[in-house]
Amino acid sequence: MVRTLGSFVRCESPSRDKRAVDRLGEIVAAEWRKRDAKVRVLAVAKLGNQVRAEIDLGSGPGTKQQIMILGHLDTVYPLGTLAKTPFRISGGRAWGPGTFDMKGGLVLALFAVDALKTVGITCSKRLVFLWTSDEEIGSESSRPAIETEALRSAAVLVLEPSFGRDGRLKTARKGVGTAEITVTGRSAHAGVDPEKGVNAVQELALQIERLMKVSNRRRGISVQTTVVAGGTVSNVIPEHAHAEVDIRFSRAADGPRLNRKLRTLGPITKGARVEIRGGTNRPPLERTAAVRALFRHAQSLMHDMGLPLGEASTGGGSDGNLTAALGLPTLDGLGAVGDFPHSPREHIIIRALPERAALLAGLLATLRL
Repeated sequence: MVRTLGSFVRCESPSRDKRAVDRLGEIVAAEWRKRDAKVRVLAVAKLGNQVRAEIDLGSGPGTKQQIMILGHLDTVYPLGTLAKTPFRISGGRAWGPGTFDMKGGLVLALFAVDALKTVGITCSKRLVFLWTSDEEIGSESSRPAIETEALRSAAVLVLEPSFGRDGRLKTARKGVGTAEITVTGRSAHAGVDPEKGVNAVQELALQIERLMKVSNRRRGISVQTTVVAGGTVSNVIPEHAHAEVDIRFSRAADGPRLNRKLRTLGPITKGARVEIRGGTNRPPLERTAAVRALFRHAQSLMHDMGLPLGEASTGGGSDGNLTAALGLPTLDGLGAVGDFPHSPREHIIIRALPERAALLAGLLATLRL
C-alpha cells in the first residue's frame, strides 16, 4: 500500500494543470485495469480528465443497483512542491503533498477490492468508483458526472480524509460559498479636494462590517472576508476596491437566504457602486437519519474488528455535499488517517491503512440499501 501511495504522490497533480492531473489519472486507471475493472476516462477540455472504474464482484451482469465510491485526483500543491517536501517514510507515517488529501484514499479503494477478491466475498451491488479532477477548486467540471452517477446509486461512500487522529468519519459538513464584492467610487486628491471623491475602500469597509452581522454561530453560519484589495497611492482617494468572502452554512435552507442577502447589498456611501458576484456553490451534508444509519453500520464493522470508530462534523466541504443534497445516503471521511492537509507537514499514519481498507471492504460487501 505504501509503495502504491508513493507512486501516486510522486505524480504531482495540481488542480489547474491538466497534463499533470491526467498523468495521475492514467496511473490510477492502469491500477484499476489490473483488477479487471471496466475503466472509462471522462474527457474534460481545460481541467483534468475524470476516471470511472466499474467492477462486478458477484452482483451479476445487468444488475441495476450500484454503490458509488467517490474521490478526487487533484491536490492544492503547485508543481515543484515535491522537490521541497518529498514523499518519505518516517516515524510510522508517510509524508508528502497529497498523502492525506487524498491520495491515501485512492490507495484504500484499490486494496479494499483486492481484499474482497482474495477472500472471495461477493457484493450484491455493482461498485462504481469515480475519481474527479477539480474537487479542490469547486468541482465545476466534475459536478455533472458526480450527480449523474449518484442518482444511479443506492449510497455514496466518500474517501476524503478522516477527521482527527482517531480517524472519525464525517457525518455532517457545512455548505460552502464564495462571493466577490467590487466597489467603484471616484478618485480625487486626498488632501486638496477629498470631498470630490468617493472612497471605494471606505465603502468596502462598511460592506464588510455589514456582512459580519450575517454570521450566526448558533445556526452554523459563518461569513468571513478573506481577501481585500484597493487603492493606488496614499494621497489619492481610491476609486476601486475588491474583496473575497468565504461563506459556510449548516442548513440547506440557509443557502438561498444567504444568496438573497448578498444580492440586496446596496451602496452605503453616496455615489458608490457595489457589485456582488458568486454565492453559495456547495450545499451542506446534513446528518440525516440515512447518514446516521450508514455511520452506525460502519461503526459496527469496526467494532467487529475490535476497533473504535467515531463521527464528527466539519466546516470544510467535499463532493459528498453534492451527493447528499440529492438525497443519497452519503458517508464521508472514509479515507486515510493522518493530519495537516494542505501544508508541508501533511502525512498519513501507515498502520491505519489496512484498517481503513478493511472498513471500506466491509461496507462494500455488506451494505443492503
